[in-house]
Amino acid sequence: MASPSSKRNSSASQDPKKPIPHDVPPSAWLLALELRAVWEFGALLPAWPLLARAPRGDGHAVMVFPGLSANDATTVPLRHYLQSLNYKPWGWEQGFNFGPRAGVLEEARDSLSRTFEATGRKVSLIGWSLGGVYARELAKEMPDKVRCVITLGTPFAGSHKATNAWRIYELTSGRSVERESDNYDLPAAPPVPTTSIYSRSDGVVAWQASIQAPSAANPETENIEVLASHIGMGVNPSAWWAVADRLAQPEGQWKPFAREDKGRLHGLVYPEPAQAT
Repeated sequence: MASPSSKRNSSASQDPKKPIPHDVPPSAWLLALELRAVWEFGALLPAWPLLARAPRGDGHAVMVFPGLSANDATTVPLRHYLQSLNYKPWGWEQGFNFGPRAGVLEEARDSLSRTFEATGRKVSLIGWSLGGVYARELAKEMPDKVRCVITLGTPFAGSHKATNAWRIYELTSGRSVERESDNYDLPAAPPVPTTSIYSRSDGVVAWQASIQAPSAANPETENIEVLASHIGMGVNPSAWWAVADRLAQPEGQWKPFAREDKGRLHGLVYPEPAQAT
């Protein structure tokens, strides 16, 4: 997947003015709180009447990438929701996500190209955790085929030590996460509308590692904070609403997420997001 445009500039990486990446993983207490994902999934039923009122889509295709050691079964609820809103969602269709092993990223590129050519329209990419790294890097390589990128708890702004899952990544992928990340400029925003959905109570990925810094090259970037666990983010009602809201924007008419435009409750559900500098 490495390309000349995606590799890091060695002189830039040594810039003393560049912020030091966050390298502390979430605490053991936050990791234990990941068990609340069961309640987040259970909250979908009572929240459904509100979720069904989300803006309708325009029928474009949406590709959804699962997280580390997960498969398309984990994104079925989200994809069914998006289908109910008039999108054409599909999974990555490559079994369990054990990292970018041989052929994985090539197949993802081919799948994106096939869908773009079949529909004649740009494709939106959604990635949960590690899946969001794939979505972001694909958008950097193929921006002419990507409408927008939305990530859920994706670690792209911190060091590999900013998560509680980097050892699992190395075990399942057989790759060094530090060496792997050196091949890409992960913090750089894709050149398409980009949304990072994150939670300060994420027990797997340090929330600081999911903050998109302002981009002079692409002002259409944002961070949306939700109250969610990492494991439950893909089935969290507030995360679903944010995803639906972002996908529904007309192509070429991007606007930042309006966290308070629907009253005080909306502002409480979506706290004021942190900003990287």
